[in-house]
Amino acid sequence: MTSGAERGGEWADVLVRQVAARSILNPTTLPAGDYSANPYVGCPHKCRYCYASFMKRFAHHPEPWGDFLDVKSWEPLRRPGRYRGKTILVGTVCDPYNPWEATCRRTSALLEQLQGSGAFLTILTKSDLILRDRDLLEQFDGLTAVFSINTLSEAFRRDMDRAAPIAKRIEAMRALHGRGIGTACFISPVFPGITDVCAIMEAVADACDEVWIENLNLRGSFRQDILHYIAEKHPDLVPLYRQIYVDGDRSYWADLAEVVEQEADKQGITIRNYFYHEQIVRSKRAQEERLS
Repeated sequence: MTSGAERGGEWADVLVRQVAARSILNPTTLPAGDYSANPYVGCPHKCRYCYASFMKRFAHHPEPWGDFLDVKSWEPLRRPGRYRGKTILVGTVCDPYNPWEATCRRTSALLEQLQGSGAFLTILTKSDLILRDRDLLEQFDGLTAVFSINTLSEAFRRDMDRAAPIAKRIEAMRALHGRGIGTACFISPVFPGITDVCAIMEAVADACDEVWIENLNLRGSFRQDILHYIAEKHPDLVPLYRQIYVDGDRSYWADLAEVVEQEADKQGITIRNYFYHEQIVRSKRAQEERLS
């Protein structure tokens, strides 16, 4: 067990340990994939709105979510061909290109083991470190590198996470796109009244093949923190957040969906709308149960 002290600065509080995983690939009910792969447990990017923070109760860590990182080891995949035609989501509850990936290289190890498998990979990240593996990424047909961006404001980004600056994410997306590697911009989560969806779409129009979009879902441990942040930094938005998150009024998302579709037509961008994500997940799970 080690710490992030050697990295200094904002990483000094991160506790790092090595853990053995039974398997690196697990079936998933998420709507965009068949399997998930998370080379790490925890995420030092420490996003204040992180939906994956629920994983803390399975990680056996007293430290707050964002202050620990488990680096996984696993038996090399013996039959990668069994995943042919399946979609593997890499980084559903971690960032596979967090700062420790620079030396631990667990994500690149997974990519090497999946070479020639015929699987379709979707990699979710907020880091430009993914550029290191561009030669590996080019070996996969149907791979998509998805960059999460929910603001063009560095001030708001710094309030919310300690991942790579927005400009670096867009530059990395554009670099991969220029090499013919599939890319997508995931505008998630959309903060009502703060996230300028149309401005982001315009900024990435020449850097990605698709734009995914998902609403801010306030639940779990971070709900009160985010509402407190809105009250402190954006008091004018308190009535809107009360309308959405207390009264349950979904009209804001319905109106925004129409605006997004119009902007997508204008920019010539393909949109995947994951508003009401929990309903999509329930629908997929019910379908799988009917087929089983």
